[in-house]
Amino acid sequence: MNERENIKPLIEEIRKALPAIDYEVIFVDDGSEDGTQKEIVANADERIKLVELRKNYGQSTAMTAGIDHTTGEYIALLDGDLQNDPKDIPFMLQKLKDEDWDVVAGNRANRQDGVFLRKIPSKIANALIRKMTGVYIKDYGCTLKIFKREIAEDLGIYGELHRFIPVLAKLQGASITQVDVTHHARIFGKSKYGINRTFKVISDLILMVFFRKYIQKPMHLFGSVGFVAFFLGIIINAYLLVLKLMGHDIGGKPLLILGLIFLLGGVQLITLGILAEVNVRTYFESQNKKTYQVRKLYDGKRFIKPQTSQQINTIA
Repeated sequence: MNERENIKPLIEEIRKALPAIDYEVIFVDDGSEDGTQKEIVANADERIKLVELRKNYGQSTAMTAGIDHTTGEYIALLDGDLQNDPKDIPFMLQKLKDEDWDVVAGNRANRQDGVFLRKIPSKIANALIRKMTGVYIKDYGCTLKIFKREIAEDLGIYGELHRFIPVLAKLQGASITQVDVTHHARIFGKSKYGINRTFKVISDLILMVFFRKYIQKPMHLFGSVGFVAFFLGIIINAYLLVLKLMGHDIGGKPLLILGLIFLLGGVQLITLGILAEVNVRTYFESQNKKTYQVRKLYDGKRFIKPQTSQQINTIA
């Protein structure tokens, strides 16, 4: 979005970096108002495509649109602000192929951003995400990543979940490694991010923790908490019943309210868990989705590549 001055030098850098690779470049214009679209068209060749969105949808939606319009076997994500260096792509691609990784993520080892508003909050956020999700990537904020196609097209990047792409890939069982990449200071344009995204990251992190641990078994979360609350409510109310039978006045005791909250809350959480289980089954069965993903198949003679969801849909 609004990266007009960066377009021409970015295209030149990509051409220099990938002379020996058969590639295509998908530019996604996310509602620019500075003539970014015209600049892309003016510098385009047969390798370059432009996907112009009708309005600004945000980075996650723009990434999804770009992935949807690719045709390559491997997909690399690259920011349009010249801070990522296309020269890192061949090395990352070779590592993915040679070592058979599903995802190679970039780590900005010498990050060229402000210390207090960008680096420190980022380090704290990265540490928190690693701890809570169990996906140990040093730099979640680095856009530069390379995927096998079957992983990229099933990421499901909604809302602002682009920050959690490694977690989304891990949910598919993807093998992930990371390498240090070059990071440049921004020369043209303005950053679209600030300290105000902190609360959004925390909200999305809670969602990612739920996806990582309970997406196929929500009853284990809601049911467990619900049963604990329900039995605490029973114990409290049984105690109050004994007091009542002994002639004590329990009407004004705060413990009575707490017991009722535990009882009703427990019933609601258990019911929510059942509804979530039904929704999970509807999600998978209505779309013929599997609860597993196959990395490789061996037919007795050789390893063969499993069909992607796109191929399966086409066959169907």
